[in-house]
Amino acid sequence: MRSARYFLLPVWLAFAANAGHAHALDPGYLDIRQLTTESWQVIWRMPDVNGRPMEIDAVLPEHCSPARGPDPTSDEAAWLSVWVAECKLDLAGHPITVTGLEAQRNDVLLRLQPLDGEPTTLRFTPQTPVLTVPKAPTIWSVFASYFRLGFEHILEGWDHLLFVFALFVLVRDPWRLVGAITAFTVAHSITLALATFGVLRVPGQPVEAVIALSIVFLALEILKQKDGQVRLSEQFPWIVCFCFGLLHGLGFAGALSEIGLPPTEIPAALIAFNIGVEAGQLTFIAALFAFVLLGRSSTHLMTPTVKSIAKSATGYSIGCLATYWLVERVSSFGL
Repeated sequence: MRSARYFLLPVWLAFAANAGHAHALDPGYLDIRQLTTESWQVIWRMPDVNGRPMEIDAVLPEHCSPARGPDPTSDEAAWLSVWVAECKLDLAGHPITVTGLEAQRNDVLLRLQPLDGEPTTLRFTPQTPVLTVPKAPTIWSVFASYFRLGFEHILEGWDHLLFVFALFVLVRDPWRLVGAITAFTVAHSITLALATFGVLRVPGQPVEAVIALSIVFLALEILKQKDGQVRLSEQFPWIVCFCFGLLHGLGFAGALSEIGLPPTEIPAALIAFNIGVEAGQLTFIAALFAFVLLGRSSTHLMTPTVKSIAKSATGYSIGCLATYWLVERVSSFGL
């Protein structure tokens, strides 16, 4: 089983070749807040695509004027369009549309805040670009939205996935690996909560740089492995994962701060997001084990020399990409 993991190298190289950016999570965000009986403030945030707003647009129900916002302006992270819409009828029971979303891979998160009543959190996807505002929102809509957000974040966040991949290559015992992943989740849940409630504030750029450094550390551990010797990071991987998980949690906090949390449902949203992250990590690990089992029948072809080369290639591939991210992030300090 151990040797078979190195057959993942071609899969990893294809994976790394498509990882142009460490974070793919960049959903749109639509905040609609009621000001008076008939007026609503709309804040429409569109992801940036090569210096231009993504080709999507938010459209309110036809009884609202204007149903679309003005041309967006850039805040260097995304594109914002803000306006006040006059709606003759309530928004509940009427459709809101995100045009062009069906041609994208991103989702759009909607937060609707009426004057009287609980905020509603909904999620547009390429498959569901039109949603009808429910008349009786529940906490389960918040939970479902943020669970999916956490699940997709870990599966689309290249640096977090690379950390899990390196851990998979490093740790031999499956149950020890699952324990390490769970320790990682517990740790990032702590710092994510502290950052969300304003107890802990750390600049995003240094956090992202240290996350890349944590992957470099695991790459070095892979390269230093020797048969018959168990390194501390293999024997007690949950310690390493817990420490680095505290840092990764701050990275998750940066992602959540970009799209916001429902003010009255913050605990539910955080719990759902963390459960989604854990589910995403375990799904990724399960997929890696499936690849290993498929390649297990070919392990007899792996001589000690081939195994050594494959291990070195895997470690250096992980380390080089993580080092590139580290240099890129450190060089952006102060920009």
